[in-house]
Amino acid sequence: MLTQYPSRLLERAVGEMSKLPGVGRKTALRLVLHLLRKERSEVMALTEALATLRNEVHYCKCCHNISDTELCDICSSPRRDHSLICVVENVQNVMAVEATGQYQGLYHVLGGVISPIDGIGPSDLEIESLVERVGAGGVEEVIFALNPTMEGDTTNFYISRRLRDYGIKLSTLARGVSVGDDLEYTDEVTLGRSLINRVPI
Repeated sequence: MLTQYPSRLLERAVGEMSKLPGVGRKTALRLVLHLLRKERSEVMALTEALATLRNEVHYCKCCHNISDTELCDICSSPRRDHSLICVVENVQNVMAVEATGQYQGLYHVLGGVISPIDGIGPSDLEIESLVERVGAGGVEEVIFALNPTMEGDTTNFYISRRLRDYGIKLSTLARGVSVGDDLEYTDEVTLGRSLINRVPI
């Protein structure tokens, strides 16, 4: 069977590039051809950065955010409010909240939300480690900053049930974030106001 690519190496590169989320084969081909036109040193710098990222990046042992060290800069900072934990779905949400400049507490990255239809249950997420953090003491409030979807609300409800006996304040973002919106794409002003005007659960 004849291939549409003039080179098997090109075809292989396109195949690998098209495995990235949101990248189809046409976009992958355009990216690969772009890389072929670049200086060898630029392409090597990219491949080295990706290899180093994959081999050396850490997940913070406390909050599970991406970090260059075992404990991320946020968790290790004495300037942050360690009595406040903001629970988010993923690393992108940490970045979104940080961009508001309205929050000075710590985070807890769940790594997803409860979604039975996708086969994701509580044991697949970093929920037990959150309960352990709260149980260790020093936490006064947990803010749920999950996407306002059915899965996000289900996860909020499950975790709030797990934490209700610890005598801490539980709150969620004010619904300035519209139902069905993704935090990653919410503007900083709206997200910041939602943090400030958070409501009890």
